[in-house]
Amino acid sequence: MEEEFYHSVHLDSSLCMGCINCIKRCPTQAIRVHNGKAVIKKEFCIDCGECIRICPHHAKKATYDSLDVLQNYEYTVALPAPSLYAQFNNVDDVDIILKALVKMGFDDVFEVSSAAEIVSEYSRKYLEENACGRPFISTACPTVVRLIRVRFPSLIPHLLPFNAPVDIVASIAVQRAMKKTGLPREKIGIIFISPCPAKVTACKVPLGMEKSEVDAVVAIKDVYPRLLSHMSHDDYDNVSYSSSGRIGVGWGNSGGEAGGLLTDSYLAADGIENVIRVLEDLEDQKFTDLDFIELDACSGGCVGGVMTVENPYVAQAKLKRLCKYLPVAKTHVPITGELFRKITFEKPIEYRPVFKLGKTFSESFDKMAMVEDLIDKLPGLDCGSCGAPTCKALAEDIVRGEATLRDCAVLLRQYLSNVPESELGDNVEEERQ
Repeated sequence: MEEEFYHSVHLDSSLCMGCINCIKRCPTQAIRVHNGKAVIKKEFCIDCGECIRICPHHAKKATYDSLDVLQNYEYTVALPAPSLYAQFNNVDDVDIILKALVKMGFDDVFEVSSAAEIVSEYSRKYLEENACGRPFISTACPTVVRLIRVRFPSLIPHLLPFNAPVDIVASIAVQRAMKKTGLPREKIGIIFISPCPAKVTACKVPLGMEKSEVDAVVAIKDVYPRLLSHMSHDDYDNVSYSSSGRIGVGWGNSGGEAGGLLTDSYLAADGIENVIRVLEDLEDQKFTDLDFIELDACSGGCVGGVMTVENPYVAQAKLKRLCKYLPVAKTHVPITGELFRKITFEKPIEYRPVFKLGKTFSESFDKMAMVEDLIDKLPGLDCGSCGAPTCKALAEDIVRGEATLRDCAVLLRQYLSNVPESELGDNVEEERQ
């Protein structure tokens, strides 16, 4: 599947009222409003879900699998993200949630947080052995990786060359399930329980690897109500599915990954606007004394994903409380060649020049000059009335042939005020308004 043709965020135009809330918040200026309806420019979209969060009319939606997907396989393995644990009240034992997943229909459970502990261990070693390229940027948040490759290509060499924990644990879960059941791969379903649409996209069209072993992605908000009826503190069997400690589970909160590196030379930021500010400062070489930077597009970290149910800051507090009852870590693995291949990128992250105005450098340079000339003609209000987020974005759309100067409400009004009434016709007052 080509990456350009898959996005987990889509627009329901029947619900769109043509307001400009989304165009103002999109971090890659991927949304325009034309003819009273929003339009998502697929080549710019990084599936962050910010438009889903901000849309007052619920016109932006996430695409993911329904729980009916469990019926497609003879044996299913749930991969719960640690942010799932933060959705429930008064939980002091992760196994209560993991056992509930089995009761609701999964055959086995494998925590994503267990792979997070593996990545933490490898990351510590990687930082010790590599002085060049610092500070390294976490690749756990797929939105951040996609943002960097389209807006901050000079920072690509700073990306930590490790796959996300969900892809690592999926590879391990497949081998374990095939060995345990004797079933062929196609009869085993590896189901990720995700907090956000960006992770859906990352599983369907991954970066850094050819193919993810995740077969389907379901939303935390769909799993949550089903789990409630199966959760019980009175389950006395000795079966335990828990395989991670506070280092792995802590990844659900902003700063959790950095905390697992056991270093003070780090920076952790959450929320897409804060992430962009950090990346801009890093591009200006303001953080040369840091070893590691953790960036989460959602406020509070993964607990703030748009496919969760709990307030992100309440969820943060719940996850911190839960971590108090956990050992530091449970997953300790030898650094072998086979596991190292599952963890590290199979292919490099490459720059996607989606914002280039021309096919060649010379053409782009000429069109940039045209954009500057147009900006001088525009009012500079960045009001969004034209359907573009800023006057500069409108100028770029004009150069691309996707808009005209008349789309600017200010310039259109000035034009109409200078046209003689005889040229406007009978509806002069309506046109001027």
